[in-house]
Amino acid sequence: MVFYLYTPNLEVAREEPYEDDARKATDGEKTVLFDAGTYFIDSAKCEQKMLYITNTVGDAEFADGETPHKNAVPFYLEGISDLTVDGGDAVFVIDGKVTNIAVEDCRNITLKNMEIRHSHPDMHELQVLHRGLFHVDFALDRDTQYTVENGKLYFYGQDYRIRADKNAVNAWWIGLIRKATPDKVKRVHHPLFGVRKIEDLGNGKVRAHFLNTSRFQSGDCFYVYDVRRQFAGIFVNRTENIRLQNIKQRFNYSLALVAQDCENITVDRVEFAPEQGSARKLASVADFMQICMCRGKVRVTDCFFDGAGDDCLNVHGHHFKITNKEGNTLTVRFMHPQSHGFNPLRVGDTVAFIDTDTLLEAGQTVITQSEMLDEYEIRLQVQNAEKAVVGAVVEDVSACPDLDFSNNEMTRIITRGLLITTRGKVHIANNHFVSTTMSGILLSDDAKSWYESGMCRDVTIQQNTFDYSGGTPILILPENRRHAGAVHKNIKILGNTFGKYAGVCIKAKSTDGILIQDNRFGTKKYLQTENCTDVTAQ
Repeated sequence: MVFYLYTPNLEVAREEPYEDDARKATDGEKTVLFDAGTYFIDSAKCEQKMLYITNTVGDAEFADGETPHKNAVPFYLEGISDLTVDGGDAVFVIDGKVTNIAVEDCRNITLKNMEIRHSHPDMHELQVLHRGLFHVDFALDRDTQYTVENGKLYFYGQDYRIRADKNAVNAWWIGLIRKATPDKVKRVHHPLFGVRKIEDLGNGKVRAHFLNTSRFQSGDCFYVYDVRRQFAGIFVNRTENIRLQNIKQRFNYSLALVAQDCENITVDRVEFAPEQGSARKLASVADFMQICMCRGKVRVTDCFFDGAGDDCLNVHGHHFKITNKEGNTLTVRFMHPQSHGFNPLRVGDTVAFIDTDTLLEAGQTVITQSEMLDEYEIRLQVQNAEKAVVGAVVEDVSACPDLDFSNNEMTRIITRGLLITTRGKVHIANNHFVSTTMSGILLSDDAKSWYESGMCRDVTIQQNTFDYSGGTPILILPENRRHAGAVHKNIKILGNTFGKYAGVCIKAKSTDGILIQDNRFGTKKYLQTENCTDVTAQ
């Protein structure tokens, strides 16, 4: 069955998302097909949903008057099976802050052939036109709406008005792209830190007065934005078999794609990047992709990623802290304030008891009951809690997906390319890492900061090209406080090409079984290890 929705070049102002009841009642495969064209969406007219999205804004970060976790959502799917949403190569232009698409409790969903843009987003480019001894002239990007009042610069849009130098003292996350290195972006302090006053020069130009201007260079482009991660581009929750194909997202107010507690995810021929000729060179406030507490297989193939405010891809679970133990009943808690409000710990799952200092297992058991007590705590009944210790953490071994990340290109990534912490089989092949400010690939694991689990057990990094890494291109760094044995195992680094990087190319800690073979390195000093065993470098 095929549904045709909308006509092109009309503003979308819907009370109901899309006749959900009719679709739910239709058995078998279904297609929603859009006519080609441009659709304008007003965030004020979108349905509001309560979305608890991992690795986004924490409760304490919401402003007065905001309802925590309330999101405007133009496209919302819930409880639907066997559905294809075909955008027909249409362009959707959204005015206002939203989560572009949310998919919850669904099965066999394909989203394809669409482009999503935002008008007047809360990300602003300040390009240095001229540097004087005590002033700097900036050009603002053409999408930025602004006013200067009493010597202060304000940005405004559909649902925000903010002083441009708000929190400039603490804003260390600002993106900077220099004229000489247009493919590289790094985090710097706010460009208006220490500003004395602002003058409006007209035509999108302002003059900022400083006591010292030595940190500015002509052609520098600074990107100023709200770092709170309040929304997401595409949010997929508790969904089985989700496919994203030929989707272009040009800007996201947080992460471009978040998948949590899902099974089998395919991301194919997707482009998270500014459109050609865009007013910006960053496409996401935070990571492009977060895959959290998922299962089955994750495939990311033939995609292009350009301009992320954090990692390109993070695949991880959660370390839940054991806060109480009574017999075989455990209370476990989300520990990072930006992740909570959902329960991915399923009956029948195997969980491991992990020491927070060594990151090693003390034992395993199976969940027989799982119940959320509140947004942060979950009560578990397990088969055997003998090895559980209050203060230790648990890792859900069943929620550790395989990953195939192949034939992708990424550039202007402000932190790491890939951050991997999963026990599943990981294959990273034939990718082009044009520029990452930090490591190209990080194999992490921690239980005292972000609480992102867990240990890696089978990773192959093969036939990739790393043009530039601001940090160690391949960093194997579990955050164990004490070495009592290998955290990661079975890492193969084969046939890769490494261009420019500082220091050592491959660093590894607390790892057993590293094979480095047939790679091309930028320097002779390519390997450094600490507490590693069975290391072969050829």
